[in-house]
Amino acid sequence: MGDYDNSILVAVGTERLFSYLADVANLPAYLPRLTSARPHDDDKVTVTAHIDPPDAPEKDVTSEAWIHVVEEGKSLEWGAPGPHDYRGRLHVGPGNGPDSSRLTVQLHTQSTEGAHVDHGLEEALHGIKAAVESAER
Repeated sequence: MGDYDNSILVAVGTERLFSYLADVANLPAYLPRLTSARPHDDDKVTVTAHIDPPDAPEKDVTSEAWIHVVEEGKSLEWGAPGPHDYRGRLHVGPGNGPDSSRLTVQLHTQSTEGAHVDHGLEEALHGIKAAVESAER
């Protein structure tokens, strides 16, 4: 079992960053293996990812997840059914000025692949930073 967290400064204001993250359609822009995200009327979302496991051929996989947008406190909470109790939370807070935000990600999983999870978390944070900052230009 593992709990992970990390944060990054993003060169956009908190309102803009939160608005970008709250739009589920933006998920494939910053999660490199995700190829599509289709939101439903409730908090459910269907996602498709291209995976390349070390012990199997690469393939596309589709699954269901949930995402709750929490306007008060500027947070997103998500999870996916399955054996790893995978869930997490993004929180957008103030950065170093009016055009800066601190994005914090907390993740919980039963998976014990600590270094792999840490790398994925860092990759996601840098992907969000690059995607939202380039969208501002």
